[in-house]
Amino acid sequence: MDIASSSLFQTHKVALTRQPSPPVNSCSLGSVSVIGFSLPQISSPSLAKCRRKQSSSGSVRACVAVEQKTRTAIIRIGTRGSYTMSISSYVYLDVIVLTISCLVIDFTLVDSPLALAQAYETRAKLQAKHPELTEDGAIHIEIIKTTGDKILSQPLADIGGKGLFTKEIDEALINGHIDIAVHSMKDVPTYLPEKTVLPCNLVREDVRDAFICLTAASLAELPAGSVVGTASLRRKSQILHKYPSLSVEENFRGNVQTRLSKLQGGKVHATLLALAGLKRLSMTENVASILSLDEMLPAVAQGAIGIACRTDDDKMVNKYKVALPAISMISSASASSASRPKRL
Repeated sequence: MDIASSSLFQTHKVALTRQPSPPVNSCSLGSVSVIGFSLPQISSPSLAKCRRKQSSSGSVRACVAVEQKTRTAIIRIGTRGSYTMSISSYVYLDVIVLTISCLVIDFTLVDSPLALAQAYETRAKLQAKHPELTEDGAIHIEIIKTTGDKILSQPLADIGGKGLFTKEIDEALINGHIDIAVHSMKDVPTYLPEKTVLPCNLVREDVRDAFICLTAASLAELPAGSVVGTASLRRKSQILHKYPSLSVEENFRGNVQTRLSKLQGGKVHATLLALAGLKRLSMTENVASILSLDEMLPAVAQGAIGIACRTDDDKMVNKYKVALPAISMISSASASSASRPKRL
């Protein structure tokens, strides 16, 4: 796929660069599509229309918004991601407020298009049941960078495992900075933080893993010595148990697009990704094959998006119970409960 001609690049001028790297061995590489998720079609306000204040320290407080917001949001949704300074790339989100020390302001969302897609899906579900939330500014999506997004140089198991992608979001929820938190349920610890509750979640997507490779259609077809990239201990243990001739690169971190770029660059021969995420990003064209549950047991609650609220926020809890179905919640809750340690 030609990145420069993609709809996402043309609409939002998002530049993705691949750092050249030598292939793991001399295998012939094909190509993968690293752009899938497209932000909603929106009118982006010019920088002149954004609110600016010059402080005594010379910093600028700027608002970059996809819609002209004129009032406080009724609901503030917290989700993963981050934003960095860029020279020529633009992505306009619902509202991002930053303090910076220059007058030329360009922003690019770089970390988690999947988290943003899940937040938009959550917003759409709410708006479908509550028409008043379709008004401009009724729902504000807050991008929160988590520990798991910040530390990419080490395997997840070495820095804490579960909770790394939810801690900062849960803190913002408890402190009242946001009203609801959107989590991938497989990232949620088996014990919720105090003062939070998961009243419901979105309809669960496909729970299976997808095999992504440029040269083979399945794990079984990979030649001995091939390297599979995955930071998941679950995937690693199952791969090596069934295919001891393969190797696993544990420090294979980053969002879906980053991992596909690493595969394209030859850092590994193959990788496994959650099929649910690829579907939500409209990136299933990259799937070489789908692993059955017998081939690869999925993570607990994989494919489910959980909605967390404060335990004392009855209004928000009830709003979500009405807006979203309960059957998926039962499935996810049962899976999470099964993963908790039991007393003998």
